Amino acid sequence: MSKAPRADAQASAPHAADRHDLIRVHGARENNLKDVSIEIPKRRLTVFTGVSGSGKSSLVFDTIAAESQRLINETYSAFVQGFMPTLARPEVDVLEGLTTAIIVDQQRLGADPRSTVGTATDANAMLRILFSRLGKPHIGPPSAYAFNVPSVRASGAITVERGTRKTERATFERTGGMCPGCEGRGTVSDIDLTQLYDDTRSLAEGALTIPGYTPGGWNYRLYTESGLVDPDKPIRKYTKRELADFLHHEPERMKIAGINMTYEGLIPRIQKSFLAKDKEGMQPHIRAFVERAVTFTTCPDCDGTRLSEGARASKIRRISIADACAMQISDLADWVRGLDEPSVAPLLTALQLTLDSFVEIGLGYLSLDRPSGTLSGGEAQRVKMIRHLGSSLTDVTYVFDEPTIGLHPHDIQRMNDLLLQLRDKGNTVLVVEHKPEAIVIADHVVDLGPGAGTAGGTVCFEGTVDGLRSAGTVTGRHLDDRASVKDSVRTPTGALEIRGASNHNLRDVDVDIPLGVLTVVTGVAGSGKSSLVHGSIPSGEEVISVDQGAIRGSRRSNPATYTGLLDPIRKAFAKANGVKPALFSANSEGACPTCNGAGVIYTDLGMMAGVSSTCEDCEGKRFQPSVLEYLLGGRDISEVLAMSVTDAEEFFGSGEAKTPAAQRILARLADVGLGYLSLGQPLTTLSGGERQRLKLATHMGDKGGVYVLDEPTTGLHLADVEQLLGLLDRLVDSGKSVIVVEHHQAVMAHADWIIDLGPGAGHDGGKIVFEGTPADLVAARSTLTGEHLAEYVGA
Repeated sequence: MSKAPRADAQASAPHAADRHDLIRVHGARENNLKDVSIEIPKRRLTVFTGVSGSGKSSLVFDTIAAESQRLINETYSAFVQGFMPTLARPEVDVLEGLTTAIIVDQQRLGADPRSTVGTATDANAMLRILFSRLGKPHIGPPSAYAFNVPSVRASGAITVERGTRKTERATFERTGGMCPGCEGRGTVSDIDLTQLYDDTRSLAEGALTIPGYTPGGWNYRLYTESGLVDPDKPIRKYTKRELADFLHHEPERMKIAGINMTYEGLIPRIQKSFLAKDKEGMQPHIRAFVERAVTFTTCPDCDGTRLSEGARASKIRRISIADACAMQISDLADWVRGLDEPSVAPLLTALQLTLDSFVEIGLGYLSLDRPSGTLSGGEAQRVKMIRHLGSSLTDVTYVFDEPTIGLHPHDIQRMNDLLLQLRDKGNTVLVVEHKPEAIVIADHVVDLGPGAGTAGGTVCFEGTVDGLRSAGTVTGRHLDDRASVKDSVRTPTGALEIRGASNHNLRDVDVDIPLGVLTVVTGVAGSGKSSLVHGSIPSGEEVISVDQGAIRGSRRSNPATYTGLLDPIRKAFAKANGVKPALFSANSEGACPTCNGAGVIYTDLGMMAGVSSTCEDCEGKRFQPSVLEYLLGGRDISEVLAMSVTDAEEFFGSGEAKTPAAQRILARLADVGLGYLSLGQPLTTLSGGERQRLKLATHMGDKGGVYVLDEPTTGLHLADVEQLLGLLDRLVDSGKSVIVVEHHQAVMAHADWIIDLGPGAGHDGGKIVFEGTPADLVAARSTLTGEHLAEYVGA
């Protein structure tokens, strides 16, 4: 009897395994973090706030999530690690209590031309199985419905030897669903030969005008030394045979310049090297060439469906797989719900769940055949969420980067419910966020700051939302800020007429967008805002469109090179020292020869994580020592590139270094709220909102009269939204017309004119449900936007 109490005592004591309920970060120094130490509760929803550039992403993505992923990768064999992205250990002293991290970020989905919403999720694979079981006439296995799988037929003796046994197979056949005309792309390309070469010249005279085909290079020698064409004869004088060999020759192994190479006609070679990639993923000069030389038209064989004739002919209840993929997902979900087939019941249940997840997350307006490269960052993030919603995993860390981007206030409530749903399954949810509606649902808040860049990187507050309100930090002070509707609005100076707009889901829309004022186009996600603004406004010299797309630049590009700021700086250094400007470019003559001007040396360790280390010769300064001897205003070029925009504006504003051309560009960068960026910071480290504001600063000097902005508040802290509104006002007051696609109520309240699209998304939207002033919209409360705006301004 005496043993029983002891057993009870043991049962009530906490188990050692239950003590690990915190993620501990000690001494984090990634990017601008200043020795940050925090404790994050597990199985709770933690929101990270702070002004843009305060270090939120450095702490959440570059430290916690990066180390979790690196540790998981190390559990794989060296062979498997060789195929995985290489990750270096973040700058941090201690990281304890980490769990598996799943990052759901805003990186656009793969820009492969054959990648669609259906292939990016599991929906397409399940539909293919469904059609292979129920489709009439039956045409084959699931691969027969896949536009990524070509049909293959091979005949001839194939011998397989296993020990002493030999097996012979006479034929091999596979039925794929790929349209043979467009190879599953849905479009066919027509190449303008005049853009490939100058036919009055010979190859020896440099006839080819294709990027990468420079005389003397291997691409060029393939043709000049093949022996199939005469390199000294002008192309227009080629015989039919020579022209066919030059343009259309089938791949053939031959000795060229003493080396075994594959000779191929110019057109198939261009199709493989340029047209197999998505245009959006190309370098700017290659994209310019493709736009100039190639026209894309809908494939006449498959009518843009990407599928073979057989796949299009097989149907379930008069619907083919092409019809199913073209349907709006909310309609497709209803169609699948109506299929009652006990033989595929588990499959129907799984497909139903996936399609319902799309609707639940606010993406019911998409279709499965929508190319994934055309989704916005917010849409891409929500598509990635779908595969995690029905997951059975628990005790996982989910990391979200501003999940409310691109969401109407009406949809934010849904997103909040999904985040709480993930938490309630026993997961740790970490969210980087600026919207007050998303911050208030947090169990725990970490506020970073107090400023941006070098003025940030410290934890200003850690605790509950109520604690944040009374903490007196920048976020706390602005959390309950509410803009009020303008008393008086500007009078338009004219109107931009749009007639019969029917892009995507727009329903023959007629609208006059007033000029000379601040116009906000709003409506729920998928209501047709972007289709109206980007697809229907006539683009000309007058219209300057600034979006959040990635700035195509390597890790060598920085704000100074992108904005053209480096040119006046180089000239000022050259003039002051009597030398040539090229010396002051890290991509040209002045570059450190050891690291080629990168400042760091990237070492690829093959099967292990690659390492980047500061170059020992130039100590990360990127220039040769002799270049650093030339000074301007007492500073060398590397010191100038290390300055923030604010410091540089002061430096180039007066004294010996006074450079009005540089000063003008720097003033524009400060104007859009990027005063904290350093001039030499690689563009690859900028967020979506920072990229858009950098583009805006670059375009502010342009002559255009109409500015079109796509959600400029993305990534902006509540305190910075006021600064943005001031900037938009200054643009309008200087005689420009500003059209903004936006969900932020503060921007709506500040508008002179609102155009509200809806009433729903996809085919339930595409109509104009309100036009007028913000005050009228609040008074009428006739639309979803009107209701939320009225609630926001407290009307």
